[in-house]
Amino acid sequence: MKEISTKEVLQKLNDGEKLNMVDVREEEEVALGMVPGAQHIPLGEIPARLDELDKDTQYVMICRSGGRSGNACNFLSEQGYDVMNMTGGMLDWEGEVEK
Repeated sequence: MKEISTKEVLQKLNDGEKLNMVDVREEEEVALGMVPGAQHIPLGEIPARLDELDKDTQYVMICRSGGRSGNACNFLSEQGYDVMNMTGGMLDWEGEVEK
C-alpha cells in the first residue's frame, strides 16, 4: 500500500498542488473538521459509491488514525483504483480544518 504522511499532504497543499482526498470517517467525526477540499465518503459506503471515484485519478484516503483509510486503500486497490493512505490520520494533522 502506498502511504503519504500528514506533513507531506500539508506541504503539497501549501505548494498549491491539487490533491483528491477522501475522508472515510463517520458523519459525527467529520463534523469536528476535515482537511480542506476533502470529499466525505464513510468507509461503509465506499462499495456503493465507487461511481463517484475515477480509476484514472489518484486519491489520498483519510481517517482518524490511518487504520480505516488503510482498509479503504486495500479495498480500492483491489478494484483497480490508485490510492494512498494518509498515515497518522487526523490525529497527526497540523493544518487547517474545515467544518
